[in-house]
Parts: sequence; C-alpha cells; structure tokens
Amino acid sequence: MATSTLICETPQWKDLNDHVEEIKKTHLRDLMQDSDRCKSMITEFDGIILDYSRQRVLPATVEKLFQLAEVACLKQKIDRMYNGEKINCTENRSVLHIALRAARDKAIKSDGKNVVPDVWHVLDKIKEFSERIRSGSWVGATGKALTDVVAVGIGGSFLGPLFVHTALQTDPEAAECAKGRQLRFLANVDPIDVARSITGLNPETTLVVVVSKTFTTAETMLNARTLREWISAALGPQAVSKHMVAVSTNLTLVEKFGIDPANAFAFWDWVGGRYSVCSAVGVLPLSLQYGFSVVHKFLNGAASIDDHFHSTPFEKNIPVLLGLLSVWNVSFLRYPARAILPYSQALEKFAPHIQQVSMESNGKGVSIDGVPLPFETGEIDFGEPGTNGQHSFYQLIHQGRVIPCDFIGVMRSQQPIYLKGEVVSNHDELMSNFFAQPDALAYGKVAEQLLNEKVPDHLIPHKTFPGNRPSLSLLLPSLNAYNVGQLLAIYEHRIAVEGFVWGINSFDQWGVELGKSLASQVRKQLHLSRTKAEPVEGFNFSTTTLLTRYLEAETGVPSDQSQLPKL
Repeated sequence: MATSTLICETPQWKDLNDHVEEIKKTHLRDLMQDSDRCKSMITEFDGIILDYSRQRVLPATVEKLFQLAEVACLKQKIDRMYNGEKINCTENRSVLHIALRAARDKAIKSDGKNVVPDVWHVLDKIKEFSERIRSGSWVGATGKALTDVVAVGIGGSFLGPLFVHTALQTDPEAAECAKGRQLRFLANVDPIDVARSITGLNPETTLVVVVSKTFTTAETMLNARTLREWISAALGPQAVSKHMVAVSTNLTLVEKFGIDPANAFAFWDWVGGRYSVCSAVGVLPLSLQYGFSVVHKFLNGAASIDDHFHSTPFEKNIPVLLGLLSVWNVSFLRYPARAILPYSQALEKFAPHIQQVSMESNGKGVSIDGVPLPFETGEIDFGEPGTNGQHSFYQLIHQGRVIPCDFIGVMRSQQPIYLKGEVVSNHDELMSNFFAQPDALAYGKVAEQLLNEKVPDHLIPHKTFPGNRPSLSLLLPSLNAYNVGQLLAIYEHRIAVEGFVWGINSFDQWGVELGKSLASQVRKQLHLSRTKAEPVEGFNFSTTTLLTRYLEAETGVPSDQSQLPKL
C-alpha cells in the first residue's frame, strides 16, 4: 500500500482543529453584528452573489482555510485537472468535463491531444440531428413527426439531464421552443417506471434515446430492450432504426442492438457519468426538447464558471469558498449533512442531482494513494425547494440537529404573478422566506424574548430556538439556461475542491460496483429457479429465505414475458 502524508497530519489542519475551540465561544447572533466581517464574506461574480457571513467562521478562520488549501496544493490540483493530467489515477483517466462546454477555439488536452475539436464534432452532429427531428425532416416509420422523446439511462445519465430539463420547463424562452414536444426519462428498472414513461405516448411519434457508454449497463439495457419491444410490437422490427438512437462509444453493440451506428453520439472516458450532463448524455435529449441554441446557452453558463474557477483568486472564487467552507463544516465542526434549499420550484431536481455528484464523488474512505483516512469525508446531501421544505424537515434544522444549509434564491422569477390587492407578489412572498430563514437559523430565539412576548412558562422550552446554525446564501439574477449552467458548474467545482483538500479521488466510484456484482449472482439464481426449478443455493440463510419466499410468491409475470401492458 502506498504511503503519503495525509492532510490531517499537517500543521495547518491541526491549527484549524485547535481553532474550533475559539469558534465554540462565538454565536452567530453576535458575529452578525460585525458589519466589516459580513462585508468581507459577500462576493459576486457575473450577477451571482454569495453571502457566507452566516457560516460559523471568523475572518481568521477563512484565512486558515486558505492556508490549508495552500498546503493541500489546491491551485496546482486545479491546474492539473485543466491541463488534462490523469488525476483520476485509479482509472488512469483525465477529468475534463470542462472541455464539454469549452469554446470552439479553446485548447484542452488529454494524452497530448486537443479534445475540444472532438467535443464540437459531436455538438455539431447533435445540432444537425436535433434540428432534423424538430423540423420534421426526420420522421418515424409511418411518416409522422417525432414529437416525443424518452431518454433511457440511469445515474449520471439521468439525474443531471432531468435537473436541467425540470429547470428549463418554465423558462419562457425554453418553454416557447419546447411547444408541442415532450421529454421523459426512464431510469429505474422497475416496470412501474417503464409504464409511467410510456403511458399516453404513441410509438409512431416517439424517439427513444438510449444512454450507456458501454451499452452494457444492466438496468439501462433491459429498459432499452423493453422499449425496443414496445416499438417493434406496434410498428415492426424495421422501425427500430427510425425510432431509437444511442449515446454510446460501443458502436458494435449499438449496431447489434438494431440502432444505426451513424445515429450514435459519442462521449469519452475523461467524462465521469455524474459530470456528463454537458456531454451528449444531456445535450442530445435537451436539444431535442428545447433546441440546440437554448442548450448552447446552458453550456456557456457552465463555461463562465469554469473560467471563474480557474482564474479567480481564492478570496473571490465562489466554488473554492464553498468547497473550503464544506471542509470546515464536515471535518472540523463535525456536521455530517448539508441541506440544499432552492427557493425556486424549477430547481426541484437540483438536490437529487447534487446528491449523486457529491456523495458518489466524495464518499471515500481512503486517500488518493490508498491510505485509510482517520477523518470523515463527504456530506449527506438532501433538500427540497422552499417553501415546501419549511413545512417538512425545517423543524429538525431549527431545533434538532445542526445541519448547514445552502439557500439558493433567484432575483427574477421565471413566471411572475402579481395579484391585485396583495401586499407582495407571489415571488416576493417566496423570497421573503428565503431572506428570513437564514436569519432565523443564525439568531434563534431566547427565553428572554419569549417572556417579553408573554409566552407561558411551560411553553418557553418548546419555543426556544438555540440559533447559531450555519447557512450560506447564493442569489442568482434569474434562472434562464445560462444561469442553470452556472449553478451546475459551481457545485461541480465545489465538490472537486473538497476532494482536492481531503486528498481523495473524487472521480471514481468503486462503491457502486459491489452491489451490482452481487446482483448478478441473484439474477442467475432467479433464472435457474424459474426455468429449471433449481433450489436457492450459495447464499446466507437470510438471503436464501427471502429469495425462496419471493420465488414462491405470485409475481404477476406473464407467461409470455415479451408482452407489455396495454397502456
């Protein structure tokens, strides 16, 4: 096993550990009285405002975090990523999702080759193909225009594109471009998800996009075969080539499946699945729904943050500040979770996407050199849009466990509503909560205030709020395609910063593999038991018992398993 100096062994880490005792003596209601401190903790880029004054930090804390970043070689690690070095050392790969949204004239190299022309070759192909579909020059097997798209993929092939799609649905420009079209996603191998994804759709007007780099992902390929059967049963096997396309690099399996390899859109090993929304994985289905010009604005937004992250000093660098504050909260203040709270319903799928990007990236137990870590990495990410979350889990955040919160607000609503006679607009009502909740968490409410309000003595313990609960506020100017791209890139780079400081590999995901390999053994047993009545063998008592009972039960599988429910 390799040996190296862990970040927790450095004087800078130990200094921050000692500094925690000083922070414990402070309370946010007092820290917020220091206007100079607060002013130093607000920064802005391209209309985006970050306010981290409600974090449990002093200016000295931030300075110590910068010193930790220096000893962790953060700048050098960022440069290595942008230079295309193989920082994903366990898979011997570059990490270049930044190249997916780079300008056409940029040079970003992997293995000495500029990959940007390859990216733009695929983007140009997507633009041409999506315009043919949207204009009706490409039609289905019966001559009808293809107005409905089902994207089949799982994990990063699903969560990122779904987040962007949901965010754009109510953007006026994007919505206008999407008129008369539907985009749905099929991820779960559960047949219920299949049923939901095709309910109400006509195979004659449906295009299926199968997203699988290797074209071997078990869940995705079973779902793809299921939709292939759906199309073939209605239109004949010859219709598959007109109604199914692929995002994959395995052209042999694409062709074997029945999809014309000319209708396969590539992506590359230097794109991790959870970072792939800016590749054909997301750009193809999103361009089919909204048009390439809208999606290009999304890519430009992400690129603006890529440039900001790479070139801006750490003191004003939004992803770097967010990443260092997360390290502080997780590793020093020992807060295990983070709530992502967007005050925009359009961002309802943002937290689920960041769950994967964050927890798959930084849920690691060893350093990049394979040394077991004596400290925790990663956060438990969760969230819901405000104000829905306020009526769900905010009770715990205010009076139960301490959970640092990211409040994400938007200055201008996608869909403004003004009702005559109301004190404020609907968006103002929403944003009133966005501004109030961070202060409520920071200040809390003490017994003296409650006594002054004539609250009965026996209720005072129940109505006391301890406060001192950290949060940060990210305020976006609007939520168009460009801003959605910016938000995505901010969080992608924030997560990379955390991993760079902790000294882990944020770009592999070996933890995903173990359950999948065990599932293949179960799949084999189910097949043998179903077809040859073989008893369950080779499993522990618990699994054997449950599998046997499952096999004994009526599963509802039709004798002809190719028959799909009539929807």
